[in-house]
Amino acid sequence: MTTLPAPEVDCLVVGGGPVGLLTAILLGQAGMQVALVERWPQRYPLPRACTIDHEALRILQAAGVMADHADLFAPSQGPRGGYQFRNGDGELLRSIDWNRPAESGWANTNGFHQPDLEAVLEEIADATAGVTVHRGWVFSSLAQDAEVVSTQLISTTEPAMTATVRSRWLVGADGANSPVRTQLAVDVGDSGFEADWLVIDYRPLREETWDAFVVQYCDPHQPATAVNSGPGRRRFEFMRRDDMPAEELAQEATAWRLMAPWGVTPSNAELERHAVYTFRGRWAQTWRVGHAFLAGDAAHLMPPFLGQGLCAGLRDARALAWRLGMVHAGLTDPDVLDTYGPERAGHVREIIDEAVAAGRVICELDPTRAAARDTELKRQAAAAVEPPHPRLGTPSITVPSKGVEGRLAPQGRIAVAGRTGLFDDVVGGDWQLVSRAGDPGELLDEEAASWFRKIGGSITDLSPTGSVRDLDGAYKRWFSRHDCTAFLARPDFYVFGAGDHTDIPRLVSQLRRALQPHPTEGKHLR
Repeated sequence: MTTLPAPEVDCLVVGGGPVGLLTAILLGQAGMQVALVERWPQRYPLPRACTIDHEALRILQAAGVMADHADLFAPSQGPRGGYQFRNGDGELLRSIDWNRPAESGWANTNGFHQPDLEAVLEEIADATAGVTVHRGWVFSSLAQDAEVVSTQLISTTEPAMTATVRSRWLVGADGANSPVRTQLAVDVGDSGFEADWLVIDYRPLREETWDAFVVQYCDPHQPATAVNSGPGRRRFEFMRRDDMPAEELAQEATAWRLMAPWGVTPSNAELERHAVYTFRGRWAQTWRVGHAFLAGDAAHLMPPFLGQGLCAGLRDARALAWRLGMVHAGLTDPDVLDTYGPERAGHVREIIDEAVAAGRVICELDPTRAAARDTELKRQAAAAVEPPHPRLGTPSITVPSKGVEGRLAPQGRIAVAGRTGLFDDVVGGDWQLVSRAGDPGELLDEEAASWFRKIGGSITDLSPTGSVRDLDGAYKRWFSRHDCTAFLARPDFYVFGAGDHTDIPRLVSQLRRALQPHPTEGKHLR
């Protein structure tokens, strides 16, 4: 049955995929009244995104997913893990270390089944106070003034039924063809990369051993990708060559024929889905228009070669939710919302560029150019290749800190007062002030410490004499690598600022000015 959304809410989220659901959950946890509308009456039952990184899992951890549902994710680990590029003869051209220790406390890369994740997120959304999920409603139009966004909705099952929702904010997380983005007349940038690929998801009926978590077969005769897509599942992707009509590529018989060289046949595998997608690199030129925001695929598209599409959308949700939550609670100046788009756009453009560059390597169909590519990549093979580590775009709510500002802060296993676990679960804090050289609280006056705790800050002494122990040395390694002894991290886990232990009062003061600027001062510190 189609349920009618409330006529007035704090925020309306359009789109019920993982990004929209996570946004609604985080806003509800921040005390807001949120309505989420999704056009499909039922959840989409088939796989889509299938890889997710450590940072995205930390974001899901913050929403309450990982406590009971960590088994949804199959980590890339061990000597057969990682990410490989091989040529048509099977020779290794490049390897990306996806098995490296990740700063967020989770495996660097993981496979998963998107319908399972969406079911869990919807369950959490339904259980979150202030959040309501309404399936079977399609976005029609919006109008906004200085205070309110008024949105028109139409029932997808009963077209004569309409609804109007008035909200302080609206989030368009409604996919690549976003009607919200179209209504807002937001221009879209284009990388110029475009390729049709057949995506095949299947369940192996026998045990399979793969060389790596992901292998890109850079074969000019037939570029292909093999992916570990979650517990009990596998994925192949095959590029459409010019001599292959799109209609033929979409046929089930084509899927079996293309998988046959890997020994995957109807006798030993169960086909779940096969669909043709056009891989592109695109981005919204602005992410905010008035009180309306874009997130997820509505804001950016990238080829899937680095497995970062959904991860980028979950980052959007976290980055936007902490800002809206603080504004709603009166803890920060509403102008901090202006930094959401520039920070996220700069970050995601770097990933799009890297994904497009990987795609141009993989999608080469000319045998002569492919041979030259193979020679060059084999020449570079000794060089270690890391996954992308982009920093936040500017202007940014950060302060200069030897280049560590705007990059991910660590999360490690800690012990305190008889409890052990990951830092966010045991100590927590939206804003995290951590030092390995003493108690940060001893350097803050009472008023500054009180303000910091009011915004959800935690203060942690990780020194040898402190109450919190760094069980695996994750923090020690991070501090050593970045030549500092203290950091202040934001609710989205990016470093606001770092420095020496004695810099702590300055960092807190600078954060306060950034969140509550004096009318004559600028709020953007970088």
